[in-house]
Amino acid sequence: MFNFTALPPLSLYIHVPWCVRKCPYCDFNSHKSPEKIPEKAYIDALLRDLEQEVPLIWGRTIQTIFIGGGTPSLLSADAYDRLFSGIRALLPLHHDAEITLEANPGTLESGRFKDFYDLGINRLSIGIQSFNDDALSKLGRIHNSKQAIKAVEAAHDAGYDNFNLDLMFGLPGQDQTKAAADVETAIALEPAHISYYQLTIEPNTLFYAQPPSLPDDDPIYDWQLQNQARLAQAGYIQYETSAYAQKGHQCRHNVNYWQFGDYIGIGAGAHGKISSASPQQIQRRVKHKQPQAFLDTAGTEEVLLEQVFVHENEVGFEFMLNAMRLLNGVPTPLFQQHTGVPISKVKQALQRAEELELLEHTISRIHPTEKGQRYLNSLIELFLTA
Repeated sequence: MFNFTALPPLSLYIHVPWCVRKCPYCDFNSHKSPEKIPEKAYIDALLRDLEQEVPLIWGRTIQTIFIGGGTPSLLSADAYDRLFSGIRALLPLHHDAEITLEANPGTLESGRFKDFYDLGINRLSIGIQSFNDDALSKLGRIHNSKQAIKAVEAAHDAGYDNFNLDLMFGLPGQDQTKAAADVETAIALEPAHISYYQLTIEPNTLFYAQPPSLPDDDPIYDWQLQNQARLAQAGYIQYETSAYAQKGHQCRHNVNYWQFGDYIGIGAGAHGKISSASPQQIQRRVKHKQPQAFLDTAGTEEVLLEQVFVHENEVGFEFMLNAMRLLNGVPTPLFQQHTGVPISKVKQALQRAEELELLEHTISRIHPTEKGQRYLNSLIELFLTA
């Protein structure tokens, strides 16, 4: 049985499902935007959705907010002003809450950055992917390298000293020189955070149906090591599998995910994980993915596409699936605090992982070894049968 003596930190995830165009590699819940996005109706629906979640987390404070998509920067500052007013009327928000909004480097969206900043959105995550025009074209992106650079400059000009750049490697037509040039350009633009990850071909994407020609894995791994070293030299410390930050600028919202914290999910296709002390349980909630279905059902139980209660025998695997992405792992006591079950639930898996030199475990901390970081899937799989 679960035994929560205190509940994990709580975040809020808000999903905006529209994009100008669906990228061929994207497996997120995104849909081509209509000629006129129904802003007012969608904000109304988000607030109805949130109001329905409130009884599940009554009295708890929101520590971070992340607005993802889709392309959330397609919505106006006025829409977010009304959304945040509604959120504050329903829930206590920490005075120092990190509030992140995903944005793409289109001219229209970057022109709104100052308005977003003035509203209290204090962090941006800008989807650059590459600064090479040929790579951007092959990825189906609607911006070019000049627009990408201008978007980052606009973020600086708007007052942002805390923003992330998304950057991919292993792209069609990419070689070591081009991969290194992307990293150098990103560093020169002085973001506080860089997400640097390999392009993977996911099911239910155009690239899965029509695979592009990609570089071989062995040279890609060599580029990764070289570019990780360059990022470290420039002061970007890797703290998670694909996340690099200047000191003090880790993404607090994502760290809460990786530490198996709680989060409400509102919006089309949004996921949530909520722990409760009475009754003692952990539930996962998923909302309707299609925008119209969400608009039609928000504020009712019909908005739930899926509701699953996590079994105590599954929670060890779910915790490790997230926590072992963090290079420094997690404090050992955090396991029981955030799962509601004792660390003895995964004792055998921990011992086996140590024997295989994939993990180190002391009374104070659990963390992957360098070998465990490289063979992360093998490490996590050990906890499937825990």
